[in-house]
Amino acid sequence: MKALALYDFDGQPGTAELSIKAGETLTVTNTDVGEGWWEGANDSGGSGIFPAAYVEEVNLEAPPPPPPEKDYEPQTRTDDGPSPWNQDFSKSDDWDDDDWDDDASEIGGISTVSQATDFSKSHMRTGRSASAGDINQVSGKFDGRSSISRRSFNPFSSFTKTGGDAFILGETKIGPITDAQKVLIIESGSLIIWPENPFPYTVAVASPKKESKLKGLKSFIAYQLTPSHNNVQVSRRYKHFDWLHERLQEKFCLIAVPPLPDKQISGRYEEQFIEKRRVQLQSFVNRVSRHPILSRCDTWTHFITCTDDKKWKQGKRKAERDELVGANFFFTIQVPDQPLDSSVTEANTEAFGRYCQSLENSLKDLQIVSAEQMRRCQSQYRREFQKIGSVFKGLDIPCDYDDHSEESRQLRTAIRRTGETYEEIGHLYAEQPKNDWEIIDNLMHDYRGLVGAFPGILAVHKGAQQKRKDIEKSGVGPIDIRQSVAQRTDVISYATCAEINHFHAERATDFQRSIKSFLTEQISFYQKIVDRLQQNLADYGDV
Repeated sequence: MKALALYDFDGQPGTAELSIKAGETLTVTNTDVGEGWWEGANDSGGSGIFPAAYVEEVNLEAPPPPPPEKDYEPQTRTDDGPSPWNQDFSKSDDWDDDDWDDDASEIGGISTVSQATDFSKSHMRTGRSASAGDINQVSGKFDGRSSISRRSFNPFSSFTKTGGDAFILGETKIGPITDAQKVLIIESGSLIIWPENPFPYTVAVASPKKESKLKGLKSFIAYQLTPSHNNVQVSRRYKHFDWLHERLQEKFCLIAVPPLPDKQISGRYEEQFIEKRRVQLQSFVNRVSRHPILSRCDTWTHFITCTDDKKWKQGKRKAERDELVGANFFFTIQVPDQPLDSSVTEANTEAFGRYCQSLENSLKDLQIVSAEQMRRCQSQYRREFQKIGSVFKGLDIPCDYDDHSEESRQLRTAIRRTGETYEEIGHLYAEQPKNDWEIIDNLMHDYRGLVGAFPGILAVHKGAQQKRKDIEKSGVGPIDIRQSVAQRTDVISYATCAEINHFHAERATDFQRSIKSFLTEQISFYQKIVDRLQQNLADYGDV
């Protein structure tokens, strides 16, 4: 099929991502890549994967004629067993540990190095995009870079796919909405915002532990989650987080769901990787807990509180059968009576879309720099300072005819300590990134995921506005119908503005806190170096 690019997208070098330009037509070869990605080619001969939220399917050819009708005779059943077409598969979805193979769920079905190499050559058929250098000569050795990047794109690439048309036109019928399901949007001064959770809480992610099943044939890492409002610990694995993430994205098409940690090809049981994943899972949990809507979602509450296996599986099935997903979630939103100026709202959302594109480029650049600094600190800088220390220590040569002199012995000691000081500085460089640059790297990871969700959110809003314009221009139908269309469009506009304002508030707080922490650690780091050099300087005494 063909697809029209709605936005520019710059694929990361060294990956299977295909750069696309707004307005160009793409040939889509695979829509089942997963994670909000499609695979296809452009007219220039390039091929690869690109975010489905950035394109829209177009129908360039007339549909084929229907096949001629034939008279079929029903086949006679010769067995007494149940027909496979009448089986109820919905009852076989219990969330048992045996539902997935750990390796397959973690890396998209890749279990060997050779398969991983094929994976990078086949344009990420499993739906994971590799960041630059991640699958570079896959050796199975963990170097902090061999992860598969998870880009958090909204799964709804057009307004129609959310059921938005039916909602705007009032064609969707939904059961009664309970008070507990209602979501209120309020105006605070000039801002449209989600109301804060009246019962705020936190969730701690700690104690990652390697566990196994099937007598050790399968292994996994379990993380312990402890909510502050009940202090009851629950154990969750990464695949459980992955399931939760998909449910939240499916339900809330106008909310930027925080991204999960990257998926991993190798080294999943390395201590360094486990701790990095724990930190990023903690960031995911923090963002969900702070979000006024996500923090009160039944699926999320069930995820962090349920300890009973039977109730756990029942809650999973309930979440997967939730009726209030996609456009149906709009029925739960209660907005102020004041209608919005659609032209002003549209101008503001378009400006925010341009801001997101610029911000995404800046986030990418800073993430590249932070990754490079971490690599240099742990390798290049460390080696350079160790080399300096080694050459200074080489000057500590015993001298037979002058070794009896006190001044000579003191000089030798001072020179040896100079070499040791520079070796220690090299060690400080190797350990420092976890205190400063990793803070920046994790922040960029989160915000690239959040910003990457907004093209889909804005596409939903744009589709609603366009449907409203079409109806108003046509003049078809009674006035009260057009008024109800305007009211339902305002629901989407209010929700979009509330999510944008929540993003800005979080961004201001996160950037201030993270960069302040980064600078504080940088100052402390260089102060340690200065202190050690000054101590060594005192060893030489007065000249």
